[in-house]
Amino acid sequence: MARVSFSRNHASSPLARIERIWGWLLTLPFVLGLLFFSLGPISAAIGLAFFHWDNLTPPRFAGLANWQRLWGDELFWKALRNTLYYVAGSVPTGIVLSLALALLINLRLPAIQIFRTLYFTPVVTSTVAVALVWTWFYDSNYGILNYVIERLGRLLGIAWLRPIAWLNDPRTAMPAIIAMSVWKGLGYNMVIFLAALQNVPRELYEAAAIDGANRFRQFIHVTLPGISPVMFFVLVTSMIGAFQVFDQVYIMARDGRPANSTLTLVYYLYNHAFRYLDMGYACTIGMALFILIGAVTGIQIVLQRKWVHS
Repeated sequence: MARVSFSRNHASSPLARIERIWGWLLTLPFVLGLLFFSLGPISAAIGLAFFHWDNLTPPRFAGLANWQRLWGDELFWKALRNTLYYVAGSVPTGIVLSLALALLINLRLPAIQIFRTLYFTPVVTSTVAVALVWTWFYDSNYGILNYVIERLGRLLGIAWLRPIAWLNDPRTAMPAIIAMSVWKGLGYNMVIFLAALQNVPRELYEAAAIDGANRFRQFIHVTLPGISPVMFFVLVTSMIGAFQVFDQVYIMARDGRPANSTLTLVYYLYNHAFRYLDMGYACTIGMALFILIGAVTGIQIVLQRKWVHS
């Protein structure tokens, strides 16, 4: 009872009130930022999805007209397919490669810190800068990749090994963007996986070795279950980020070229919002993307119960 009385007296003391006031004052900027820059725009976008608005005149109520238009918009479905293609190509590849790098860097090798820095450098580099460099890298006339391909073709005498119009061919444009995105994001996921690998108890590996498990079986039965919560986190965040791909597409394949093969949902949303001044329809696209990401994330949360070990 004395402890309860002390707690109540402490909670009502002048010092406690001052602490509460300072706590609210210090968190107020973040709360206001959340309200005005996140929850506010999201609420406005949900409402504008049911209006016609050209960004200049007052919005006009449209009911479900924008949603009906979305359902019959072939270009929207094209952008959706391209986005799913990007997600399916970039997310698994990025996770596998970043995990492989983390396993490699987790080894106690000389100068390993240098490699950690090198692999993480693209993460802190601007996406626009990286996209510009890779655009030059892919250039069909003077790009270094085609130069290497041409030189190899001549050296090996292979006639079909010739320069490729990477960003100007519908068959290679999206894979080229996927390769750039995977390269840029490897370091971030690598660091997360590396931290997870270092938290797996060594005793589990010793017990598995005593039971006769080789390195591969240790990886399957010890490493993967041990890092499964982190892998789930990486999977969810990587997929959410992939669905919102925009910067690299905007820089490397303006207007979804060639033949809309690189048009993604966020880029399609951007076009309607800021080029065609059709903000109501852009908000409808945004809400469709929000529903899609929410559904995919929900499915992942349900499925993780079968493979994530706490």
